[in-house]
Amino acid sequence: MKPSILTILFLNFFFTGHSQTADQSKTIDSYIKKVIQINEIPGLAVGIVTNNKVTFQKYYGTETLESDKKVDANSMFRVYSTTKLISNVGLFQLVEQGKVSLEDKISKYIDHVPAEWQNIQVKNLLSHSSGLPDWINFSDIAADTANDEVIARLSKEKMEFETGTDYRYNQTNYMLISMIIEKVTGEKFEEYILKNQFSDSKNQVVFSSNSIEKIPNRIVKYSYNKEKHQYDKSTFVEGRRAHPANGLAITLPAFLQWSIHLSKNDFLKPATQELMWKPFEYKNKDITFTHGWDMGTFNNIKSYHFSGGNVSAYRIFPDKNMAVVLMYNGYKEFAVMYQVINQIAGIMDKHLLNPYTLAEEYTKSEPLVHPNLKKEIYGYRTEKENVVFSYQFPENQSIEFIRNISVSGSFNDWNPDDKTYYMNLKKNNTFELVLPKSQFEKGKTYQFKFIMNKNGWLTVPYNAINVDGTPDNNLTLKID
Repeated sequence: MKPSILTILFLNFFFTGHSQTADQSKTIDSYIKKVIQINEIPGLAVGIVTNNKVTFQKYYGTETLESDKKVDANSMFRVYSTTKLISNVGLFQLVEQGKVSLEDKISKYIDHVPAEWQNIQVKNLLSHSSGLPDWINFSDIAADTANDEVIARLSKEKMEFETGTDYRYNQTNYMLISMIIEKVTGEKFEEYILKNQFSDSKNQVVFSSNSIEKIPNRIVKYSYNKEKHQYDKSTFVEGRRAHPANGLAITLPAFLQWSIHLSKNDFLKPATQELMWKPFEYKNKDITFTHGWDMGTFNNIKSYHFSGGNVSAYRIFPDKNMAVVLMYNGYKEFAVMYQVINQIAGIMDKHLLNPYTLAEEYTKSEPLVHPNLKKEIYGYRTEKENVVFSYQFPENQSIEFIRNISVSGSFNDWNPDDKTYYMNLKKNNTFELVLPKSQFEKGKTYQFKFIMNKNGWLTVPYNAINVDGTPDNNLTLKID
């Protein structure tokens, strides 16, 4: 790979704390501009909250491709499923008031619940463990179909799994959450949310899941059409029942202010917030998800986050009293939200930079930066009687938080914990593992991939020719 990509995307940073705000801001700004250039993002807004103060807030590009109107503090980006975080907070406010319990069955609040739905509790909606059929998958449910009619239609479908056993991302869950909120409060869902979370952000927030509705200052996303080599404007119309799941459009200042309120416990008391972020106990113990938020832990630092429509994301680091908001209106090749937030967090505090996410950004950006790289065998070479597996992390980037790189494949039952296949660090951030050829059967094709820190399966570069053609895009190894 050409080293020039490092000067385009990956900057050598690492600050010791929050005292160098000017340098951090300059580095973040430079990085964001390169991301926009590489991914051909029309418009973007990004902000950071540190210690309950806005420490970074910038706007880039245009609201639409049809005009030159710049993105600014009045631009309302539709955040799609990031809306669910706001809906979660709204429901937990009622939990805190004792008006709703996570253990309540939904039939307590919703009339005419189908027999198969009787055991579903409020907590199953938040954790996507309900097993309900998802209304979004049924073309015969019109955008203006009333909620009770949607329930009647879905009652004819089988449950996807036994309630509480598994996780399945589902829009029906949030339609029901809004119905519970309206039943308990006697208010429209939208009015309740605006009154209780955005009272100081009037005219900066709007609910609509109609992409073609004309709303002043609202930005609707674009999807890149690879066949036409152009952006197409979103035209989805999903109706009011989608509002609690994906209907929020919001300005950056309003989102940042919301984040400050969340951190200051203006919305929820610490104990209630802790309950919201508590991992749900699925019968399938391999699943990790809270009551409505994704969660992660890196370097023993917890974060809670969510994204929407591949064009928005919010991540909060409670122990660091820091949060990042990112919103944009389109991308050419791959969604950038988590990679960008990872880099921004790392600029603010090096302990927050996940090297796996950085490596993924490097690999996915390569075809955009260097579209004509020579096709070649990737991941291994043969030397005399040995097979040498080789993986290079971006040069000049810190490997401080890479605990291990391993290779897993059909030759070791895809076991990332097999220490026999842990790789050794060489020069220039290269990791290698030397194994005898005799360990592999001649003429047999093996599949493999590299793994970082045991659970990060690394994407295969686009110019690798030794791939198996499966959806997993595994690398292949064959000894002649």
